[in-house]
Amino acid sequence: MINVYNAQIESLSIHRVGNKARNEGIFLSQSPLVISDELNSLLKEYFLKSFREKEENYYQFVHETDLEFHDLYNTCSEIFNDPRTVHENSKKIAQLLFNEGKHPHIKNGELYVVYFENMLLDNEKVDAVGIFKSELKHDFLQFEEKSENLEAILQQGVNLNKLDKGAIIFNKNKEEGYKVLSIDSNRYDTKYWLEQFLGVDVFADENFYTKKYLKFCQDFAKDVVLPAEDKQQEVMFMNRAVNHFAKNDNFQENNFLNEVMENPDLIPEFQNYKTEKAPKYKIEDLTEFPVSNTAVTSARKKIKSVINLDTNMQIKLDFINPESAEKFIEKGWDEEKQMYYYLVYFNKEEKN
Repeated sequence: MINVYNAQIESLSIHRVGNKARNEGIFLSQSPLVISDELNSLLKEYFLKSFREKEENYYQFVHETDLEFHDLYNTCSEIFNDPRTVHENSKKIAQLLFNEGKHPHIKNGELYVVYFENMLLDNEKVDAVGIFKSELKHDFLQFEEKSENLEAILQQGVNLNKLDKGAIIFNKNKEEGYKVLSIDSNRYDTKYWLEQFLGVDVFADENFYTKKYLKFCQDFAKDVVLPAEDKQQEVMFMNRAVNHFAKNDNFQENNFLNEVMENPDLIPEFQNYKTEKAPKYKIEDLTEFPVSNTAVTSARKKIKSVINLDTNMQIKLDFINPESAEKFIEKGWDEEKQMYYYLVYFNKEEKN
């Protein structure tokens, strides 16, 4: 989990990178940008806002042979070893990005290379290298007094409310390829940014495993539990699954199945579904791992606990107290109306 509140910009270099395929050039600034306190604050918000709002999906630098052949990994390592080299290494980063601009759809733009201090990653203070690119230019009006009139002048510039592309490389887990976060608002060329330039793959830690396993469970509930039983049991299965993760520091699949799978006939179905679908979630051989509370909290917010009925009614089940939904709601069939019904027990109505 990251906290960027106290992060400080220690160095900022800006270059312009064109599209190599269209014979556009590259412009390298000869010195870092000197910025005022006001601009520093605005740029920090521009660079980091998207990362605060986005779910944390970590990556790591990878190379098919060895990390020692990964150019961007080596450049970031040089910066972390000696932060005084940030600007000269920022030129190398600009050249690496320029070399990957081989597709005519890739937009030119400004490249910002930032050295941050006082980042908090998992409650540990670390330095970081930020690599950001602005691509889209937006129209805006400037006004100028001329004689007795106020004239409007149309100009173009970068919208500081939206970052086009960005990556933060944290000085942590160097041997595994560092921990990297990435943003790409213009997803038409994701392969160019993530694979060709950054050269990263997912960072498989407890956050990744917890999130992927819960997503797998959610799809199992929809594809298997719902057709085999009903919507109530689909919701209750995910209810039990999330609560199992929430109360355990370590996940063990056998314990999970014994506690969560109320219908033992579905256990073979679960195993078959995992065999078929696991590669999609990258959990093929995953049967035990540490649980990430952050990932559980995030999953709980996303999983719907509502039964929608075709009579324009909704029944919301409680994820915090799953026993209530199991003890105090029953499903039945009314012969006279030829309709299903839910019977809900309660002592009194709670006031809002």
